Amino acid sequence: QVHVAESGGGLVQPGGSLRLSCVASDYVSDYWTIAWFRQAPGKEREGVACITKSDGDPGYSEPVRGRFTISRDDAKNTVYLQMNSLKPEDTAVYYCAARPKGGDKYDYWGQGTQVTVPS
Repeated sequence: QVHVAESGGGLVQPGGSLRLSCVASDYVSDYWTIAWFRQAPGKEREGVACITKSDGDPGYSEPVRGRFTISRDDAKNTVYLQMNSLKPEDTAVYYCAARPKGGDKYDYWGQGTQVTVPS
């Protein structure tokens, strides 16, 4: 059975940092792509970052490039999202999602974790 679960959200002041964690079940292999998405109130969900293999090139959306870093520890089945220089516009529910090798969509989603950066 496949599942992913996020943790690490919270309230942080502008300019601060948070690290989100996404723990995947053992069924999720090294070759699955893990991504972070976010959804702010009244806005559509958007992709933030993704990573396939631990030594692969991660991808970032333009709003977070240079501030956020995605990494994975396959020994722990965990993907991290280090978020630095946080801004009020980063406020959103952050979701972790998994896409199987060769798949074209993210089939497995976590429940989300709230990140709040007050203005």
